[in-house]
Amino acid sequence: MPLTGERTVPGVEIENYWFRRHEAVYAAVRSRCGGARVLEAGCGEGYGADLLADVATTVLALDYDPLTADHVARRYPRVAVARANLVALPVRARSCDAVVSLQVIEHLWAQERFLRECLRVLRPGGVLLVSTPNRLTFSPGRDTPLNPFHTRELSGAELAGLVHDAGFTDVEVHGLHHGPRLRELDVRHGGSLVDAQVTVALGGGAWPEQLQADVASVVVEDFTLQAAELDASLDLLAVATRPSAP
Repeated sequence: MPLTGERTVPGVEIENYWFRRHEAVYAAVRSRCGGARVLEAGCGEGYGADLLADVATTVLALDYDPLTADHVARRYPRVAVARANLVALPVRARSCDAVVSLQVIEHLWAQERFLRECLRVLRPGGVLLVSTPNRLTFSPGRDTPLNPFHTRELSGAELAGLVHDAGFTDVEVHGLHHGPRLRELDVRHGGSLVDAQVTVALGGGAWPEQLQADVASVVVEDFTLQAAELDASLDLLAVATRPSAP
């Protein structure tokens, strides 16, 4: 699939940091999807849906873009795919055990409506797993997102509040951080490996050899997910439950 400046795809060396950063969250939520009927709302390239298919009973992957849906259907035959508007999920009420939506909600105008749809399609006791960039570190000091593809970014407290207000219980928010090796790479590249990549991308020049090698070396295990230091995290992961009561 073509790079758009927003969608992350596997197998591209200079995209590897972002790919592994996203894959780390898929790896973290995978254990919640064992034996489950999983709906992925906003599947992108489809690598994450395929990872979840390793453990889930079924995975239905939804995306609004028709080219994306066609790509996922061709490349990942274990995944059922449909094109859909995420604020009107084409799924029966109480028919899913888990809804996964990673790095998607920040693109939606009707975030509250989307979360209510997630609640509707989950069975009582089903789990919601939603990730998004942390507004406090992704667009620091701004009221509007730096990323032109984003409509509204959230802090940990704001994400927790949205999920709770949509009707979910047992809401927990965890933050994704650089582990020790990535913190060393931050120092090597002037304090921020992310900023070093952004500078090259915006400048349009050749990648420095050391930076490209370091980006290509990143693996899932270089990231940590924890509840502590939430405001300083890179990305946020909300985990919540659909109540058993009607």
